[in-house]
Amino acid sequence: MSTLLQQYFLDSLSQDAKAPAVHDGPRTYSYGELDEIVEHLMSALTRHGLKAEDRLVMWTEKSAVTVALMQAALRLGIIYVPVAPSNPISRVKQVIELARASFVVTDGPIGFATRLGSSTLDLLLASEQDVVPLAPTISPDDPAYILFTSGSTGVPKGVTISHTNARAFVDWAVVEAGVGSDDRLSSHAQFSFDLSVFDLYGAFAVGAAVDLIPSSAANNGTALAAFIRERQITVWYSVPSALMLMIDHGGLFIARAPDDLRVMIFAGEPFPLGRAKALLETWAGVRLMNWYGPTETNVCTGYELSASDLTRNTPIPIGYPASGANVTLRPGPDEGEIVVNGPSVMVGYWGQAPQDGAYATGDFGRIGVAGEIEYVGRSDGLVKIRGYRVEVGDIEAVLGLHEAIQDVAVLAVGEGTDRSLTAVVVPKGGRRVSLLGLKSHTATHLPTYMIVDRLHIVETLPRTPNGKVDRTHLAHAIGKELE
Repeated sequence: MSTLLQQYFLDSLSQDAKAPAVHDGPRTYSYGELDEIVEHLMSALTRHGLKAEDRLVMWTEKSAVTVALMQAALRLGIIYVPVAPSNPISRVKQVIELARASFVVTDGPIGFATRLGSSTLDLLLASEQDVVPLAPTISPDDPAYILFTSGSTGVPKGVTISHTNARAFVDWAVVEAGVGSDDRLSSHAQFSFDLSVFDLYGAFAVGAAVDLIPSSAANNGTALAAFIRERQITVWYSVPSALMLMIDHGGLFIARAPDDLRVMIFAGEPFPLGRAKALLETWAGVRLMNWYGPTETNVCTGYELSASDLTRNTPIPIGYPASGANVTLRPGPDEGEIVVNGPSVMVGYWGQAPQDGAYATGDFGRIGVAGEIEYVGRSDGLVKIRGYRVEVGDIEAVLGLHEAIQDVAVLAVGEGTDRSLTAVVVPKGGRRVSLLGLKSHTATHLPTYMIVDRLHIVETLPRTPNGKVDRTHLAHAIGKELE
């Protein structure tokens, strides 16, 4: 049996080519229809000279054709690199350079000069199809895709995931959530976000269908709540922020649970206990799961909520080892940094030395009374905002380029949907700094979710004895002023 990521789709195709594979707005594509697009794209990519191990940057909106492009790349041994459409051109250029990409596919004109080959999805589909190329020999340990995440130096890091890494997670997740061929999975996350891996490949692993949520609705609580009910979603997976948007603005608790929904999974950031209890109590018939894991490890722990959590007064646990992972605490044994080893741990950062052994997450955890792992917090400047992993140093590096800024620190303030990015700025030579100006400046360099929400002007930044910004002191001071 093949252990390649594309085999999920191929196996389901052979079992029932007429079964729905992807719901894309009003259009539904069967496994057979999607496969025809995959083969057409394989022919087009080969005609453009792409071959195994080349990197293909995909700067596109979510669509069934984009899903087909991923499958085409996998079958040809091409490493795909999804980039969210919200990324500015400067960020896309950075990813292209770091990935040493061979080709770029967009929804529309590339919009900037590049020495690389490039095309739009429409042009690829309109091209004349040659004979479908034969699939090359691919090892399960070869890279399947690269997900670029925020980096502490201002340079994004390319997390390289092999077929083995991805399948270790998907195989576990499908069993854990009990996904079957009759299910309809939501696809809330952008394809550049690791949550999307379960949405797509979890569905394909069992011959189920995935329903793509358009970017325009991703942050609209009313639209998301309606989507679950109207599209008859049975398995939902998103960051807690999306759930809280539905609770606060979509009337999620006004009516009973959607008739078809049976599993709701959240990951990517802590879920406030009060909200989780309300969900658990209101939707007693829906399984609620909390999954944890940085992009570098896929999901490495999981926890399913139960009635006993209604009396809990501590944060929801991240649970027990998942995806075949060995999870330990260092120095431990009962508290320390979360360290992960096993088949789901990444190949390494693209362009850097391969990952050697266990991956230290930078997250701290402790062992609860039932032996489950509880998340304590971060050890560095890495924060979760709107469900995305963000290095504040990445934002600070960009803000430091602003001509009116002498010194800057970025803090994540608040909780849940109220969590925001605050830029604490020391102006240069008494120059004026405005929030609108900072938003405009960061928008040309960073994804939308990394644009600062608030501005706080100070004369100097507090520092620790070793010269680093005293973030604890600063956060306390800013928090007091915002109260």
